[in-house]
Amino acid sequence: MKLTSGPRPTLAALWLLTRAVLLLYTFRVVFVPGPDVTTDVSVIYHGWYEVLRGGTYPLDDVTWQYPPAAAFAILSPGLLPFLQYAHAFFLLALVCDAVVFGLLVYAGGRPGKSHAGAWVWLAGVPLLGPTAYARYDIMVTAVAVAALLAGARHPRTMGVLTGVGALLKVWPALLLAGTAKGRVTRRAWAAAAAAGAAVLAACVWAAPGALAFLTFQRDRGTEVESLGAMVFHVARFLGAWEGEVRLNYGSVEFLGPYVPLVSKAAMALSALALGWLALWRLRARVFGPTALADAAFVAVLLFTTTSRVISPQYMLWLVGLAAVCLVWRGSRMRRAAVMVVVATGVTLLEFPLWFSHVVASDGLGLALLFVRNGLLVAASLEAARQLWRRTVTEPRLRAGGPGARVPAQDQRDGALLSS
Repeated sequence: MKLTSGPRPTLAALWLLTRAVLLLYTFRVVFVPGPDVTTDVSVIYHGWYEVLRGGTYPLDDVTWQYPPAAAFAILSPGLLPFLQYAHAFFLLALVCDAVVFGLLVYAGGRPGKSHAGAWVWLAGVPLLGPTAYARYDIMVTAVAVAALLAGARHPRTMGVLTGVGALLKVWPALLLAGTAKGRVTRRAWAAAAAAGAAVLAACVWAAPGALAFLTFQRDRGTEVESLGAMVFHVARFLGAWEGEVRLNYGSVEFLGPYVPLVSKAAMALSALALGWLALWRLRARVFGPTALADAAFVAVLLFTTTSRVISPQYMLWLVGLAAVCLVWRGSRMRRAAVMVVVATGVTLLEFPLWFSHVVASDGLGLALLFVRNGLLVAASLEAARQLWRRTVTEPRLRAGGPGARVPAQDQRDGALLSS
């Protein structure tokens, strides 16, 4: 296929247009109402940069809650010493965005694939607003997308990228949930363990404090945008709770009566999600062409939704994984992907545009959180249901005999796996 054929020119033109607008916001040429999200880069990230350049991790900063390889992302603007730190960071975020977009366009142009994934990424990133480029999550998402796209044919490459990604921000370890049983899993998981161990050892050797993030992360509470926080928002709205909202461990959290209980409930939900994933993997009979991406999307979606912290930039993870799912024409994650994209747009409304209403727990703030978190819950249930049906229920029905009714797409998947 020529570069000028098909939807590629339209995709490229729209990407350039939307990213130009995004850069205008991040460079503060155009302003978004609400808190200035770019200050995290110019103040917090830059402060960490100076500490890391001194040969140690931020040992005395409780807001440093990231695995040791995150230091590479924080130090990366040093590659462009002729620019201010924040400007260099935004441009590197743009490069990572372009890499993801290019991978999705290339993968979508192959036989049997679709450009739907590229469209999801094209729309999802600007819907998050300047937060997309003002956090290093877009860099981690680029590693995760590359890992999943490589995983179909190169499990060791996927494993190496996954191991590195997990040392950047933990959640990419969940990409391994859907590797096919047997040799593929052994290769991918072994490569991930080896790469992760090598990066960890290098970080521990290079500077003291590489593991300090474990203590800081443990002490976090219930963040105001999380699912569990809805209990306190409703109680405050009704005047039935006397706690407070405060900047705590780098995020705006609820502090007061019953907060530890809700935080433990959130962790219990995450444990249940892990149990469901383990059960699914034991029961799954067929790992078709879409299973790897679908399982990764479901795993990260479940853990994001049940987390005691749902920061706006977490939506980038979901947009990226949803985009990879939709590279396959036969993906059943379309509904969940649409819900995630819509939830990303609502996230821009609740942060930063109307974040003051969220903090105040007023009617508008509650409405925005109910919609956004409701979409995440609905997407989680829909995605998990489709994954279970495709890999557990329908293969069992197919094995039951000629009378079992299985969708045509699954018949084609079964034929592909048996060929």
